[in-house]
Amino acid sequence: MKSLLPKILLFTFLTVTFAFAQKKAEITPLKLWYDAPATDWMTQALPLGNGYLGVMFFGDPAEERLQFSEGSLWAGGKNANADYNFGLRKDAYKNLPRVRELMAQGKMQEAHKLANATLTGEIHEKKENTPSSDFGAQQTMGDLYVSVSHKGAITNYRRELDISNAVGKVTYLAGKDKFERTYFGNYPSKVMVYKFTSSSPETYSVRFTTPHKKKYEKFDKNIYTFGGSLKDNHQEFQTDYRVDTDGKVNFENGILTVTNAHTVTLIHTASTDYLMSFPTYKGNDYRKINQTVMMGISGKNFDNLFKEQQQDYKKLFDRVSLKLGNTSLADSPTNLRQKLYHEGNPDSGFEELYFQYGRYLMISASRPGTMPMSLQGKWNDSMNPPWTNDYHTNINIQMIYWPAEVTNLSECFLPLSDFTKSLVEPGKLAAKEFFGTKGWTVNTMLNAYGYTSPGWDFPWGFFPGGAAWLSQHLWEHYAFTKDQVYLKNTAYPVMKEAALFWMDYLSDDGQGHLVSSPSYSPEQGGISTGATMDHEIAWDILANTIEAAGILKTDKEFAAQAQKIKDKILPLKIGRWGQLQEWREDIDDSTNKHRHVSHMFALHPGKQISIITTPAETKAAKVSLNARGDDGTGWSLAWKVNFWARLQDGNRAYKLFKSVMRPVAEKGTNMADGGGSYANLLCAHPPFQLDGNMGSTAGVAEMLLQSQTGTIELLPAIPDTWTTGQVKGLKARGNITVDENWENGKLVSATLVSAIDQTKSVKYGSKTMKVKFTANKSQILTIGSFKE
Repeated sequence: MKSLLPKILLFTFLTVTFAFAQKKAEITPLKLWYDAPATDWMTQALPLGNGYLGVMFFGDPAEERLQFSEGSLWAGGKNANADYNFGLRKDAYKNLPRVRELMAQGKMQEAHKLANATLTGEIHEKKENTPSSDFGAQQTMGDLYVSVSHKGAITNYRRELDISNAVGKVTYLAGKDKFERTYFGNYPSKVMVYKFTSSSPETYSVRFTTPHKKKYEKFDKNIYTFGGSLKDNHQEFQTDYRVDTDGKVNFENGILTVTNAHTVTLIHTASTDYLMSFPTYKGNDYRKINQTVMMGISGKNFDNLFKEQQQDYKKLFDRVSLKLGNTSLADSPTNLRQKLYHEGNPDSGFEELYFQYGRYLMISASRPGTMPMSLQGKWNDSMNPPWTNDYHTNINIQMIYWPAEVTNLSECFLPLSDFTKSLVEPGKLAAKEFFGTKGWTVNTMLNAYGYTSPGWDFPWGFFPGGAAWLSQHLWEHYAFTKDQVYLKNTAYPVMKEAALFWMDYLSDDGQGHLVSSPSYSPEQGGISTGATMDHEIAWDILANTIEAAGILKTDKEFAAQAQKIKDKILPLKIGRWGQLQEWREDIDDSTNKHRHVSHMFALHPGKQISIITTPAETKAAKVSLNARGDDGTGWSLAWKVNFWARLQDGNRAYKLFKSVMRPVAEKGTNMADGGGSYANLLCAHPPFQLDGNMGSTAGVAEMLLQSQTGTIELLPAIPDTWTTGQVKGLKARGNITVDENWENGKLVSATLVSAIDQTKSVKYGSKTMKVKFTANKSQILTIGSFKE
């Protein structure tokens, strides 16, 4: 990327009153569309959601399939096996001294063998039912099938997902008759809505199927009710839908038939008995909840629910718009558009679509009061999904939530905040039994039932840094919102407990430093006396917690002790070939192309490495990233977008962003270089994982705006390709909303609005200026002239 470091930079400041009612963003409709029905769930079906439910629709004219999952439907836990004990292994920590002794003697294989035998979490295998152990797995709830009679050939077919409005549609002709289907999720009323219309009266039939046990089924006063339970742990659930129609309704043998109908609308909800409360995780009155939902919509028809949905959705989605110019391929079906883009045809509109798709998915899957998004968000069609569709904490769930704050969706982060808070109690047990420490910890694999223990095999299962990394998100929520009530009541208590773990676990290396021992760099390499990522995470949680204590004016002695420990953490090390070392030992392999690049945590999402304050470590990070290469799984590519954005190399970040969008058909597991996106633009690990979508959206935001150092940096990593553009509504830390306009690769103007009175540094190119903000009044920065 060409340098944007002008010798002369003129800032002109204009102050205007900020309108409290934010103007509706000018958004060109952003649509995924196809000229054929979906035949495959993972690669072709399109996602809808209302925060609680995730629905995939296929659009087959003869019979629509509406597959759905509710985020709290989880197999496993105590009710699956009375011996389930959250993975805890009593007094496992007593083996730590011997493990450390063996490592000090250089007996690494023996140390690993002992750790793998004594520090792994416990699960119990099962010979019957799915999944195969009491760790469990998130579950599909089932499918609604809606068939319709047709007369004549199908023509003019179109299936689309309008993410500007969060509406799915299917339209076609059958002979001369017109058919249209409209689908959307409504969060305020907690329902999904599916409307089927036809120009001539038709016969429709609706049936529900589930792989789970049926307890009861009924149809009364136009409301269908199905109660079921999981075979594995007997978790109970209920799904209901109301039918609104101008036709005649009949229900028999589980099938709803509607005859002589121009329109059939299903208003659908579901819930489970899961309660996010350790240790039972049970007690939600799901029947009453569904009854309340149905009573709440008793006076609402399709139009009422659509209006409510639009007001709710667009209040969030329309906060941010991105315009990059070229939308010339928008008239091509999305699968063809993706192929043309990959072949080199310019289509910045496709890049806009992919960026906004991540925001759409977040709004659809993560709303206050719901379960947090898992590996597949809220979209799962299986009883045994990849990696149990769990909450992987060695990057995946964190990456999924990276776009929340910077793309102006702070409310969507709250499910992860609630879930993180619920993990402290079981996490304390894991810290005590496995590590003999205070505080709390979470490792790689995390289910809905308090499994915070290490995984059942190493190296992949050992990652005590999960709690501190989750806690970083709580701190970032405060940093972006400046909500001190949240900091005091929610974030700080959780952060402090995560910090206490590291203050206990770090041990003296005999050379004046504190190290994490034993440790493993996530999912690769052998046992170590100090994996770099552990040290970076420990540094991060201590730095954030110390700062939080200062803001709240509390815990001075604790903060002072935390500072002493933070200052003694083994510094980042530069190895023999100029790389940032991944381990305390200088053993990095320059030919290693592993998908995990965990020692780059300090660069992103951490803030320990900065191109301004740590030039040597920045250079070493570049060496490591260049050696690791530009290939990988979907989420790995997305993380690299963020790395290179932080390094302010826009062209490299853009290259990786394009790789995330490359067409992929492979659905099997590829742990090396299969990353890309399916025809429905869901990111391929492969198989499908949501983290690649969300990490890419966050990466684009990092290219356009950064604030992790405390200074707001405008257009820090614009690629040459984005010569002219406009972004509105991104968030900087400090609760500052930022709009940017640029032409010929250079900033023309930026409008910044702070929600509070404050003074912040704002940087563009090589020039930095202090800006004094008055709450809710905008500062417009215009570039008068600059010379090379």
